[in-house]
Amino acid sequence: MKEDRPLLDTMMEMTEASIKHANLDDRLLMLVRFAALAAVDAPPASYLLNMAAAADLGLTLEDAQGVLIAVTPIIGTPRAVAAVGAIYKAFGIAVELGEEVKASNV
Repeated sequence: MKEDRPLLDTMMEMTEASIKHANLDDRLLMLVRFAALAAVDAPPASYLLNMAAAADLGLTLEDAQGVLIAVTPIIGTPRAVAAVGAIYKAFGIAVELGEEVKASNV
């Protein structure tokens, strides 16, 4: 039986539609998504949800830094600094989750 998760399913459907209709290559799409996350002052969980896809595409922290440098004049210094903090927290969460997965597989 499928789990009832209407919010998650809706978000996934919206993301799939966005990717399909954006007409951008995968790398550029992820860079744009990181810029948008910074612009809306997204929480760490939002960055975390995009980190795996970004890593699979070979995007680095330097790429994320480049995006922030590019958008800071538009979004402002406070949002850029908040984005750095959110990315740092998301990265820490990802590392912790990875370690928990490794420990549970032992």
